[in-house]
This record gives sequence, structure tokens and C-alpha cells, in this order.
Amino acid sequence: MKKVLIITTMVLGNVFGLQAQDTVSISKSSLLEKVTQNLQLKIANQNYQSAKADYKQTRALFLPNISASQTAMVTTNPLMAFGSKLNQEILTPMDFDPNLLNNPKRTQNFATQIEIQQPLINLDGWMGRKAAKAKMDAYGMQTQRTQEYLQLEVQKAYMLLQLAYKAVGVMQKAEGTAQANLKLVENYFKNGMLQKTDVLNVQVRVNEIKNQLAAARSNVQNASDYLAFLLNEDVKGTYKPSETLEADFSAAEIAKVLNENRTDIQAYQKTTEAYKNMLKMQQMSLLPRLNAFGNYQLYDRTIMGFQANGYLLGAQLSWNLFDGMKSYGKIDKAKADFQKAETEADQYKKQSQLELQKAVRQFQDAKNKLTNAQLAWEQSKEAYRIRQNRFAQGLEKTTDVLQSETLMYQKELEYQQTVFEVQFTQLYLQFLN
Repeated sequence: MKKVLIITTMVLGNVFGLQAQDTVSISKSSLLEKVTQNLQLKIANQNYQSAKADYKQTRALFLPNISASQTAMVTTNPLMAFGSKLNQEILTPMDFDPNLLNNPKRTQNFATQIEIQQPLINLDGWMGRKAAKAKMDAYGMQTQRTQEYLQLEVQKAYMLLQLAYKAVGVMQKAEGTAQANLKLVENYFKNGMLQKTDVLNVQVRVNEIKNQLAAARSNVQNASDYLAFLLNEDVKGTYKPSETLEADFSAAEIAKVLNENRTDIQAYQKTTEAYKNMLKMQQMSLLPRLNAFGNYQLYDRTIMGFQANGYLLGAQLSWNLFDGMKSYGKIDKAKADFQKAETEADQYKKQSQLELQKAVRQFQDAKNKLTNAQLAWEQSKEAYRIRQNRFAQGLEKTTDVLQSETLMYQKELEYQQTVFEVQFTQLYLQFLN
């Protein structure tokens, strides 16, 4: 028997040691530092980088376009052969012989060209650049708002984990109480003071609590897994919060007026600005454009030769006078998109104001509920204590004691749930403000 006890102690020690190794202690501050690892935030940042790249492309509006090319050609075409010799600056009086002009020999030409195109006046392009800038700013603000939302979500997940551990603690106490009651009832039954049905009722209660405790432990693991998902971490084990869930009203700030400097609202404003500039861009596409161009040519009979050279400079004023109403159709579409963006921004502001007012009422309700929940918990504890004492004196039924015990732990769980609601509502109000 002694050996069995020693072996059992060693096995339990190893089990608890493994559990301790599988538990990772975390704090709220450390979680907030890891928010940048979230996949959703990385996607939002990539959207911003994409918009930034689109804005970078608009530099072509004032920077030159420079290209170089090498062309090789062999021909017996009279015109091309004569022109190639002319470009190579090798014409002689003999080349004007009608027989040679009409039946030239095989002529080869290698041309190297450097070409420059420089935009000068493109009003629609400038509006397009402004639209791209507003779009980039909107994505930047959306990325910042996404980070703020994820900070809220991580704190919520952390509090859910705290609540799950609280529930486990409550159910462990309930299991201990139920086991003590079962032992007491079994002693009374052995002494003939209670019936078998009383023992069975208490055993049913013990099994119920065991099931609830198992479910509470599963909720701990679920909350831990969700927190690991938010942080984009592969944790082998279970997170355990280093702080406990307590009611704290020090961070509460009640603001009934919507803060229009919120990054998501500013993002909607920037989006509207982008569509407005897109409309102006389509309207200005009806105006003429002025662009300069130039090239420098090198010609020779051999590859990469530079026997002859020449250059060309010029400017082009172009004006699309009529394109079959295509431009006017684009203007109408851009106008509709701009009006839609304005309406969506206005709707979002009103919806945000509505959500803020709702959150303010929820916070007040949660504070009132917390006071009542705490009072109900204390009253249920006192009621259970009285019934337990009367039961020990044979003045209460077993079912009444079980109901009182169930109510006591139910009220404790409700109190912890209400603490969570109060704390999260405070954070949500800060997020909305």
C-alpha cells in the first residue's frame, strides 16, 4: 500500500508539472504590444501599401519618361535603302544613279534611339494624383482604426479568458461544497436520518457540477485559443492571465457627442474626397493637354555603331473633341460615385452616433446590474448558510439545500459575468470616442 501511494504521488507530480509547463502566463500590456502580429492588421497594412504604390505611380505626371532602343534592319526596298544611307550619312553621287535607286543592293542599318517624353500641362492628371493621395490617406486611417479595433478585441478576449478562469474557480468551489454535502448526506443516510432519494439527489448534483466544471475548463481553452489566433501565435498549452477580473470605473469617460476626429470617420471623409477629385478628373479630361517630346538617334551599318547622329525636339497640344459621349458617361458615373460616397459617409456618422448613445445606456445599465448582482450574490450566500445550518439540525429538506446551493453559485457566476460586461462596455466607450 505504501508503494502504491508513492507511485501515485510521483505520477500526480509529473501530471501537475506538465500542466504547469503548458500554462503560459500573460499580461494585458504584453498582449497590446503583440497586436501588430495580427493577420487582419497585416492585410490592412498591405492594402495601404497598395494604395501608396498607386499614388507613387502618379509621379509620372511631372517626371519624364525616358526609353532607349536598338533596331536592326536589312532591306532592298528602294525607299528604305536610300533613307538608311541618308541617315548613316554615307550617300555619294553614285547613289543617285537611277539604276541604283530603283534596284538598290542589300542594305543594312542599325539604329540606336534615346527618347524622352515630358508632360507639361495635364489638368486631369493632377486631379487623379489628388484622388490617389486621398485614397492612400483613407487606407492609412483604416489601418490605424483596424489596429484600434484589434486592441479592443484583444482586451475583450483577455477579459473573456479571465472570466473563464473565474468560472472554473466558482465550479471548483461548487464541486467541493457538493462533495462535502454528499458526505454529510451519506452519513445521515447510514444513521437512518435520510432516505435513499436524498442521497441520489445529491449525487446527481455532484455529477452536474462535474459536467459544468469540465465545460468551464473547455471554455478556458477556447478563450486561450482565440487569444492566440488574434496574436497570430502558435501556443502549445493554455494562456493564463496574470491579472484577475475586477470592476474598475476609473477609466470610464461618458461622452454623448460623437468625436468626428475618429480615424474611421476621417477615412470616410478622405474616401469622399477621393471620389470628388475623381469627378473633377473626368471633367478636366475634356480640356486639352500639352506634352513635350524629343529623341536622339544614332545610325551605322554595324551593330552599336555611332557613325551618324541626329536629334528631334517638339511639343504636342492634343484635344479630344468628341469620343462618342464616352467622356460624358464617365463624368456621370464619377458624379454618382461621389454622391454615393457622401451618402455613405453621412450614414456612417449617424450610425456611429447611434451606437455611441446605445453604448452609454448599456454602461449605465451594466453599473446598475452590477450593484444588484453583488447584492443578490451576498443574499444567496446568506440564504445558503442559513439553510445549511438548519439542514444540519434536521430542519430543512435536502432538495431545499440543493436549490439554495445552486442559486448561490449561479448568482456568483452572474456577478462575474456582470463585471465583465461593465469592464468591456467601458473599453467599448473609449473605442467609440
